[in-house]
Amino acid sequence: MSMDAKMAAEEKIIAFQGRPGAYSDLACRQARPGWTTLPCETFADAIQAVHDGRAQQAMLACENSLAGRVPDIHALLPDAALHIVGEHFQRVEHCLMGVPGARIEDIRSIHTHPVAMGQVRKLIAELAARPVIEFDTAGAAELVASWGRKEDAAIASELAAELNGLTILRRNVEDEAHNTTRFYITSREALQPADSEADVMTTVLFRVRNVPGALYKVLGGFATNGINMTRLESYMLEGSFAATRFLLDVEGRPEDPGLKRALDELRFFSGESRILGVYPASPFRKRVLENELAA
Repeated sequence: MSMDAKMAAEEKIIAFQGRPGAYSDLACRQARPGWTTLPCETFADAIQAVHDGRAQQAMLACENSLAGRVPDIHALLPDAALHIVGEHFQRVEHCLMGVPGARIEDIRSIHTHPVAMGQVRKLIAELAARPVIEFDTAGAAELVASWGRKEDAAIASELAAELNGLTILRRNVEDEAHNTTRFYITSREALQPADSEADVMTTVLFRVRNVPGALYKVLGGFATNGINMTRLESYMLEGSFAATRFLLDVEGRPEDPGLKRALDELRFFSGESRILGVYPASPFRKRVLENELAA
């Protein structure tokens, strides 16, 4: 066992893609308080950290309320040999930050990740600043701190400002207040939710046979058995236009009578199917539903 693996065995570590202070880092700290966070350059590196024993879990972004799905995860997750053991919804609250002493009127260039840049168009127009694309939000904060120039600012999290000694010039500069990223929490070992868990999610990977009506028949089983489907994503399999994989999130446990019947029907009509995880639903789901009903 390597020294890193021995250290991970002695303390709880969760890996994420990004630099310290990234939103994935913030998600790890909120979902797993007290754990040590392990920054990784890529999603593949974060997954490998779990396999190597350098981390017990990995926090993997899968979709965003503004930008949609995260393509890398859909390509990596089917063959990652990890189990989904939880989910986390992270509110993305962008901050405009600069070096100590900088003022908003000093800003000439704004640095951040391309997705974040697309979420702060109003701010860029207001300040007439030059948008500069960087590899990561927290990485942009590191760069701005290293340059020490008042004319350069970054868009990143409050945590990134704190870790890099930057001053927050304005908070919540995102164009849309609902900007939220959902994460899968993954582990080498499957963790079945306790019987006391009332709200449970199941994620299924499947491939339908290339025949007319196959997808309709697969999904029909969920409708007729009263199963709520919260997400369905499709993507090509091994570059083939004739073979498509689907990733499906549904409410319930596989052993629940209704979901069991729906999954049996799915297996009958699909070319392959695999449960990627059974895990507690985030309380965020219930809050969103309550807000919708109240409106």
